[in-house]
Amino acid sequence: MKAAQFSRFGGPEVLETVDLPTPEPQAGEVLIRVHAAGINFFEVLMRADGYAVTPQLPMVPGVEAAGVVEAVGQGVDGALIGTRIAAPLFASTRPFGGYAEYVTIDAGLGLPLPAPLSSEEATALMVQGLTAFHLLRQSPPANRTVLVPGAAGGVGSLLVQLAKRQGARRVIGLAGGKAKLDVAMSHGADIAIDRHSGDWEAETRDAAQGGLDTIYDTVGGAMTGDFLDILAPGGELVFAALGRYALGVARLEAMIGRNQSLKGFALLPLLSPGVLRASLSELFDLAASGDIVVTTGGRFPLDQAGEAHRLLEEHRSIGKVVLIP
Repeated sequence: MKAAQFSRFGGPEVLETVDLPTPEPQAGEVLIRVHAAGINFFEVLMRADGYAVTPQLPMVPGVEAAGVVEAVGQGVDGALIGTRIAAPLFASTRPFGGYAEYVTIDAGLGLPLPAPLSSEEATALMVQGLTAFHLLRQSPPANRTVLVPGAAGGVGSLLVQLAKRQGARRVIGLAGGKAKLDVAMSHGADIAIDRHSGDWEAETRDAAQGGLDTIYDTVGGAMTGDFLDILAPGGELVFAALGRYALGVARLEAMIGRNQSLKGFALLPLLSPGVLRASLSELFDLAASGDIVVTTGGRFPLDQAGEAHRLLEEHRSIGKVVLIP
């Protein structure tokens, strides 16, 4: 089978297409012909050896895929063959390997796709959809004014929609450039603000109309301190970014004086097998019924995996970026 892997750390060019043996489904597993594999920013960091954990090389990235069951292992009902299924590899004992034509996964982790839902949409609702879904469970938006940075991205575009559905008083989207602002507005943001504007902090304060109650920080870095500066007294900043947070002592002392709260967020510890299936089922049903819209911002063949990474690395992507093996 064809797969995209990297054998050394570096830029997008280190991703190369290789021939690997097609995996055999073991007892309790299914073999899936991949129709779409999701790309996530932490995979970009891994490729450059900039993630919290250094992966073993060579590595075939990809923690989420969707496609059709082609074979089953011992003990699995053969009626599953031909079923369209989502493969949340990140929850399995082999959490990578999605950038390939085939993957195997425990049959109990695979989730059938509703008929209207495409494989591409399903990939967007795994890591990124679950992140948005559980961020709002940890810090509910009802009756609060919330800020969603990266409001046109894979997580942000879903956060905007879900926060509106869950009764946020006002949803402010923060994004870079007109195209991304338009996406945020189309998904229901009450206002979208360009982060490239020199006055974005003042514009956000004005848009909050009485105070910014919650900020879902999926960006991190230097912007975290700016977010604290515009957070209302008594407000909550939720840390959900992959990068480091630049917070000095002075800002932390100011936060204490303003009764502000900091909350950490990590997805995987929240996902027991039952919670994973229930959460994905709810997200799949919402998307299949049209109650939320999945934005796919880029489709690449396996041999262009490096270009897909470059799109994310340069922050040019809108919505979910996928590989189509």
